[in-house]
This record gives sequence, C-alpha cells and structure tokens, in this order.
Amino acid sequence: MDIRRFGPGYRRAEGPPGTQGVAGQVILHDDRAVVSELAFSRYAMITPHANAASTALFIVISGAGFVQVGDDRERVNHGEAVLWPAGVLHGAYTDGTEMRAIIVELLGDEDGQVVVEAEADTPAGQPQPVDESSPASPAEGELAERTPLRDEYDASEGEPW
Repeated sequence: MDIRRFGPGYRRAEGPPGTQGVAGQVILHDDRAVVSELAFSRYAMITPHANAASTALFIVISGAGFVQVGDDRERVNHGEAVLWPAGVLHGAYTDGTEMRAIIVELLGDEDGQVVVEAEADTPAGQPQPVDESSPASPAEGELAERTPLRDEYDASEGEPW
C-alpha cells in the first residue's frame, strides 16, 4: 500500500512557479499524470499560462475562486471542476476567499482530449463499449445553486469553507 499525504503540513510554502499566495503538494507524478493539491489564500493567483502538451482538470474541493480558460473567466465553487485544454491559456485566482483544489494533469496526450467512459449502465467489472463513429452527446442537467455568502454556509456538510 502506498499512502500519499497532502494538505496542511505537507505543502510547499512557495507554491508552483508563477504563483502568489498558493501553496502546493504533488501527490503523484509519473509518465501518465501529475496530481497536485493546491491551497489558495485570499487574493492568490496562478498566473495565466498554457501547457502545450497536457490537458488538466482543476477540481475545487473547498472554498471558491475564479478560473480563466482562454479569454473566458468564471467563478467556481467547491464541487465544481474546470477542464484546462492543452495549448490554451488558463489560470486561477481568489478574491477575498480561500480555495483548495486538486489538479489532475494528463501527460503525453497529443491531441489534448480527455475520454471519460460512463459506467452507470454497465455491470460491475465489465467495460462499456465505446462507439467511436459518432461524437458524444451533450450532458443534460444543471449546476446546483451556489451558496453566495459565507454566513449561509452549512458546516454540517463536513467540508471547511
């Protein structure tokens, strides 16, 4: 068993290159992916940059902040993930809040595509067949309503604000 520790007490105080107010810890690094945990203080920033050959998922696990992909900027909250495509300018920052995120950077994918196979209708242990002849249909549904104010946060959810 290989247990990887991260979080308070394990982060590098200086954070990844090109950041301010961000501490981080690499959880996994091999030839397939880099998985890191980042802790953003108030008014922290990952400077916008582009990774030519890797697609990444920026997964917010607590707090809230903002992300940039290309020229688009959006607010993100805990429980949301943003795809950072290969070769596209991206970054993240916080205003008056803190934020924790997990970044999963997929390495060696030349076209920058992420393929996710749904397993909801597949019996356990059996792979789902993939139809490569037609593009995937858009997902249906909507995001849950965000909790806009710190005073409205329900501590019984078990996650720190």
